[in-house]
Amino acid sequence: MRYTFDSREVKPGMGFVALKGEKTDGREFIPMARERGAAEIVEGLDALQRKAHERRRALKATVVALTGSAGKTTTKELLKAFLSKAGRTYATEGNFNNHIGLPMTILNCPDDTEFLVLEMGTNHPGEIAALCDIAEPDAGLIVGIGTAHLEFFKTRAGIACEKGTLAARAKRFCVYPEKDDFASVLKGLCAEAVPAPASVPGLVDGIAAPPPHFAANAALAFTLAVRFGVTLAAAREALVGFSLPGARWRVTEKWGATFIDDTYNANPDSMIAALDALAATPCDSRRIAVLGDMFELGEESLAMHRKVFDHAMKLGIDLVIGVGETSSQCLAHLAYKDLASLKKRFRADVSAGDVVLLKASHAVNLGSLIA
Repeated sequence: MRYTFDSREVKPGMGFVALKGEKTDGREFIPMARERGAAEIVEGLDALQRKAHERRRALKATVVALTGSAGKTTTKELLKAFLSKAGRTYATEGNFNNHIGLPMTILNCPDDTEFLVLEMGTNHPGEIAALCDIAEPDAGLIVGIGTAHLEFFKTRAGIACEKGTLAARAKRFCVYPEKDDFASVLKGLCAEAVPAPASVPGLVDGIAAPPPHFAANAALAFTLAVRFGVTLAAAREALVGFSLPGARWRVTEKWGATFIDDTYNANPDSMIAALDALAATPCDSRRIAVLGDMFELGEESLAMHRKVFDHAMKLGIDLVIGVGETSSQCLAHLAYKDLASLKKRFRADVSAGDVVLLKASHAVNLGSLIA
């Protein structure tokens, strides 16, 4: 049975999940869902999570969960591609990775699934534990411990503690980057610790304009997939035509310039990695970095923004543009307090032959510059 939140999408035999949100109450649409043929109504968050847990226990699939400060969705898509070479695989769509999205993913998992890949997101302590209660993962993967959501976790050690919950809760084993600062902590939590190298020779050769950390993300995914019989040749075959969803390192051409739209989200670690990748990108003219605000960084927000912009300047990026209340306070060639001000003259800042990186938290809407 397929489940949906949207009563307009209900077809005969589907399930309707009625949740109360900030703006609308899904329970008001139960009559419409029934009229459209809903076979089941799941009312309320507790009911959704209970039903997902029951569904997980009924599934014969191996459940693989992953979390991390940056690169979760990229690694999840790679895992999906690799594990598909070993069996029927279903995975979180987009970043449907929270206390609502993860249960919905489990409910919509086909009966014949052999590998269920679940992305787990968190911005408050205790959320990974709650997701593990529902998903009961067989295997885990921790992409890395960064600085996202410091507003709520205060320190990287706090983030490591939260992400480490998955390492402790994975029944069989957990994969993690062997070079991570917190590798020893994660290793001590695992039923079986499986360190992953920074890259796997020959795995991502030939990938055009790969995003930052792509080789490392692929190495993590492959280290897990190989435990289920996926060979290097099969993994390489899975990467033919591989692409990432959403605004993740999407390369497009406009005004004679090359744009790298990486505006899906941002934190200090991913910003610096993107800048390093930009600096290494072949370019006939100028390299331009348009950097917008990052959110949920707490008291250290301005200091972390300045660290990112200082890094951009030290790399010798030809034109660094800051946009947003915080980014406009950092060292840059040009600064704008809001996106509207930048839009008024952005076309004049870009010339044919330039390579332009757009990077900011999703809410900044920086991708609209080239929409």
